[in-house]
This record gives sequence, structure tokens and C-alpha cells, in this order.
Amino acid sequence: MNAEMVLTALGGVGLFLYGMVKMGEGLQKAAGDRMRRILEALTVNRFASVTAGMVVTAIIQSSAATTVMCVSFVNAGLMALEQAIGVIMGANIGTTITAQLVAFSLEKVALPSIALGMILRLAGRRKQSKGLGDVLLGFGMLFLGMSVVGNALEPLRTYEPFLNLMLLGRENPLIGILVGIVVTTLLQSSSAVTGLLVTMASRGIVTLGMALPIILGSNIGTTSTALMSSIGTSLTARRTALAHFLFNAFGTLVFLPLLTSLENLAARTSADMARQIANAHSIFNISVTVLLLPLIPQFAALICRLLKGDESVVERGPIYLDARLVSTPFMAVVQTKKEVLRMAKLCIENLEAAVTIFLGEKRDRRRFDDIENVIDEIEEAVSYYVAKVSQHDVSDNEAKTLTSVINICADLERIGDHAVSIVELADYSIEHQLPFSEEGINELKEMISKVLEAVRVAVEALETGDKAKAAGIVTMDDRLDEMERELRAKHIRRLNQGICYPASGVVYLDMLSHLERIGDHAVNIAEQVIAV
Repeated sequence: MNAEMVLTALGGVGLFLYGMVKMGEGLQKAAGDRMRRILEALTVNRFASVTAGMVVTAIIQSSAATTVMCVSFVNAGLMALEQAIGVIMGANIGTTITAQLVAFSLEKVALPSIALGMILRLAGRRKQSKGLGDVLLGFGMLFLGMSVVGNALEPLRTYEPFLNLMLLGRENPLIGILVGIVVTTLLQSSSAVTGLLVTMASRGIVTLGMALPIILGSNIGTTSTALMSSIGTSLTARRTALAHFLFNAFGTLVFLPLLTSLENLAARTSADMARQIANAHSIFNISVTVLLLPLIPQFAALICRLLKGDESVVERGPIYLDARLVSTPFMAVVQTKKEVLRMAKLCIENLEAAVTIFLGEKRDRRRFDDIENVIDEIEEAVSYYVAKVSQHDVSDNEAKTLTSVINICADLERIGDHAVSIVELADYSIEHQLPFSEEGINELKEMISKVLEAVRVAVEALETGDKAKAAGIVTMDDRLDEMERELRAKHIRRLNQGICYPASGVVYLDMLSHLERIGDHAVNIAEQVIAV
């Protein structure tokens, strides 16, 4: 064993990993970007969730990537914990496809596959053609990499320290499991580890008994990707990552005393050692999934007990816009007003969070981002819903209300955008360590208070239909404009006196502009309340 052999083997692993990524990317291109839609649509029950996980993982060639996708979906509120657990189970089955492919020993087609893939990649004009080219390129690189690794590791058949380690791992499976965990965590791919074992078995370097503990360990090691991706996410997303770890760890514990039985069963499936290892990998993952599939609700409950806590989740999209009421304008208008009021209250929450962040206090940034996304979704959904309702026989008053609703949504959406801009100003100030004078901060606090009051009162008037209250907001407009002009003048005087830092001054003036415009949008909402 020497440095050249190690570097050659690592190069082969690199080719394998790159080929796997390239193959997955190509399949996604050829399929059209449907992977996320598959996960969203095919998770209506536990069996559909498992199927979705299998299909997506088989296509993108990475159970870790599928699980990370699940974590992001759960974090965004698009998928429940029980659905995500089903997808994870399916992903564990889907990831066995790679080992099955490697067991075919298709090294002879590697270079022709790369050549054909390159031709399609260069000559193809359509996205699907280029995607197919990437698939063939990745397929060829995958097998070329395994061939390089296999040839480089040939000397290990007679390398005593390696053989002793493998024998030790067979006699003491915990050592083999630890090896699998460490190597998979480093490579970030259980498919790569299993593929290596299959390739080494085809060259007589390892046996089925040596490989099994490492396979069990690789199933635990592959959960490190999801665990790392869950840092800083929602409670439910962290529970999803923990579910992936516990599911794979449970499977390892179940099969640990059954390794001899698993070895005997896999040995009966084929005379080829490489195929036996690939089949053992499949048997292991399918068996654990079948065992735990009926227990998903109980498993999810266990996860919730281990990671305790309540989390306020922002429900995505509209919740009051009922498509069945489109042909009944009177009811549709009532539901639309409810949705707009929900949007208004979310805007207030985000605006309050934004100014709090600007003033240096910590807030839940993930929730802030979620609310901003929901505000945009509601605005788009309301516009579409109003357009559908307007196609039916609406009265003059209903038409007037629907027009007002569209205008109010536009103003609320702009308030949400200003809140985002305020947070960006806060981030810029922190990043560049910009100082603000005490006088300037106090002035901002005063204007922030007035603007928040204007928005709150405007939303209260919208909720109650109180025209008198709305009229009071309209009279505040002149005062806010005057305050903005006064604070600008005071700030310029401080700049001339050298009290304020120039770069801080730019942020201060931008903040004044955002606050003044938010006040204008509050007035616009009040005017719509008065007009209807």
C-alpha cells in the first residue's frame, strides 16, 4: 500500500461521486424539474410517501439529497412530519439502486457511454437531449470511477493490515459499523460506500461477511447530511432530520444480531459476491421499511417526545378562498375579505418584527421569511380569485368591494416589501458595524411608533368597516410627511456638524423613506375603507 495507490483510489471515488451527481442532474433535466412536485403531490398517505421517496431518490441518486429536500419542505410548512418519515423510508430503498447498478460490472461500457453522452451534450439542442447526455456522461463516469478504484485497490487482497481490519470488523460488527459511519460521513454518500464494497467484492478484496457491518454503518453515516442541514431550521424540520437518524439507527440495531441470517439469505440470492452485497443492502432497507411502515404515527409521536416544544407554524397559501363559492359572488366576497384581513395581520406582524430587528433586538428570522412568502402567495391568490369571481353575475357593490380588495392587497404587499427592505438595512448596518447617534435613534423610534399606529388603526378600520377611524388615518398623512421632512433636516444638520457617520446617514435616510411610504400605504388602505 503506497501513496500512489491511495491517490488513485481517491481519484476513482471522485469520478464515481461526480458521475452520480451528473447522472442525477441529467435525469432531472430530462424529466423537466418535476422532483419537488413529485414529493409535494405523492405524499397523500404513508404508502404514497414511501413511493415518492423511492422514485425521487432513484432519479437523483442520493438519499441524503432527498432527505435534505424533505427537511426544507417541512421547514417551509409544505410537508408534515409523518409524510416526511414516509419519504425517508422510501429514500432508503431508492438509494440501493446505485449498488445494484454497480453490481452489473459495466466497466466496458463506461467509455462508450461517456463518448455518446458528450456527443448528445454538445450536439443536442433541446433540454431533454442535453439531460440525456448528462445521464450517459454520469453513468460512464460512475463505472469508470469504480473501475479505477477496483484496479487501484487490487493490492489490498494481500495487504495484511487491511485484511486484519476487515476480519476484525466481521468478528466484532461494531468496529465495521463504526468504519461505515466514519467513511460515509466523510464521503457524504452511502451509495459511494456500498458501490466501493460491491466493486471490491467483484475483485475478491472483501467478502459478504466483511461488507455487511460497513453497510449497516453507512446507513447511519448518511444521516449526517440531513442533521447538518437541519441546524437553524424549524422544530418540525429538526424532528425530520432526527427521524432519519433514528430510523436508520433502529434498522442497524434490529439487524445487528441477525447479521448471520442476513448473510445466509443474501448468499442464496446469487452466486456472485458483488451481487450478494448489493442484494443484502436492498434486503436490509426494504425489511426495515416494511417493519416500521405501519408504525409511522407512533414513530412520529416518539420523535415529538424526544424533541419537545410547540411551534407556531405559518400556514402556507390562502385558507379562506373556496373555489366552490366562485359562482356565488356574495359568499365569495365575504371569504375574500377574510383572506385580505389575514394578510393584513401578517403584514403587521412582519412590520413589527422588521423594526424590532432594525433597533437591535433578535426575532425569529425564519418566521419572518415564511410570513413574507405567505403574503406574496395570498396577494397572488386573491388576484386570481377575484378575477374568477368577476366572471359571474356580481352586483355593483360587490364589484366595488372586489376592486377595493385588489387595491388593498397591493398596498399590503408593498408594506411587506418595505419590511423586508428594513431588515436588509438592519443586516447592512450590522455587517458594516455602522454607528447611530442616540438622537437619531430616538427620532426613528418616534416615527416608527407613529407609522405602526397608522398601520394598526388602518387594519382595525378594515376589520370593522369603521369609516370614522379610517378618516383619522387620512389626517395623519400630513403629519407623517411633515415628520419625515423635519427628521431629514435634523439629520443633515448633524452630518454638517460631524455628529453622524456618513455611511450611517445613508441607512438612516433610507429608513425614513421606507417609514414614510409605509404610512402612505396605510393611508391608501384607509381611503379604500372609506370609499366602499
